[in-house]
Amino acid sequence: MPTTYILIAVVVIVGLFLMSTYNRLVRLVNRAKAAWQDIEVQLKRRYDLIPNLVETVKGYTKHEEGTLTKVIEARNMAMAAPHDAMHMGAAEAGLAGALKSVFALSEAYPDLKANQSFLNLQMELSDTENKIQAARRFYNTNVLDLTNAIQAFPSNIIAGMFGFKALEYFDLGDNDAAQQNVAVKF
Repeated sequence: MPTTYILIAVVVIVGLFLMSTYNRLVRLVNRAKAAWQDIEVQLKRRYDLIPNLVETVKGYTKHEEGTLTKVIEARNMAMAAPHDAMHMGAAEAGLAGALKSVFALSEAYPDLKANQSFLNLQMELSDTENKIQAARRFYNTNVLDLTNAIQAFPSNIIAGMFGFKALEYFDLGDNDAAQQNVAVKF
């Protein structure tokens, strides 16, 4: 009779362990996905601001059509990139570099530099860049937690049984210019 109680206790303990580990993995996946959504919201905000910035700059910089065209192309490529960390990271690196060239134009055009609409757009883009960076760090932290849970013993057994996979980090690659925030100079 005591052997039966011991077996029942072992089965209950193993069941509770399986259930808690599985639920923890599900929470980690959901938290990482929610963090990814935060990144997409901030990226959408930036995509919406860029056409206004380009139109404002166009009025002052008639001879810089090539620079503005590159920004719009980079924006369109970023918007069309597959919504995964690897493709979005590469596209965002290109867009961040193109945006820096627009802000560099303001140094050559004093009237543009003093334009209130341009200054407001610069501030909004800078704020958005900071939010994107914070959202990216939050997402990558959640991916790290999930990856640790998937690879660490004994939760790796449960992760393997139920097919949990690690997510990709949101990385801007080796593009140094893209890894720095867009500079806002007044």
